[in-house]
Amino acid sequence: MAKLVSKIVEIWHDRKRILGMPISFTRYALSEDRLFLRRGLLNVRHDEIVLYRVRDLRVSVSLWQRIFGVGSVTVVSTDKSIPELTLKNIRQPNEVKELIHEHVEKMKIERRMRIGEMSMDMDDDSIDLEDIN
Repeated sequence: MAKLVSKIVEIWHDRKRILGMPISFTRYALSEDRLFLRRGLLNVRHDEIVLYRVRDLRVSVSLWQRIFGVGSVTVVSTDKSIPELTLKNIRQPNEVKELIHEHVEKMKIERRMRIGEMSMDMDDDSIDLEDIN
């Protein structure tokens, strides 16, 4: 399934499907460190999200999508140009979400970007009133 395109190894790729068939001009691809979106026939637009910027992933499957065996994965990121990207009407959306999640976690660990959930008070002085009493 790995494919070499301009020196980028694709781990996964698919197209937006219409009535379950890959007949659109929107293509998605995942590499080790980026998620790519290419859309258009005459005016082609290329976008990408670096995986360590991904904050959340969601899967949605409507009734029509279930009928045609597809679903959508929404990627929420801290990327300025694409804060939310939806991979629309792709095959196996749950498996794709898990694949993206695995690579996001891998990238964050490699970059030592684990964000722990910590509770700090709003004025940022690190002293809680409960600690004083």
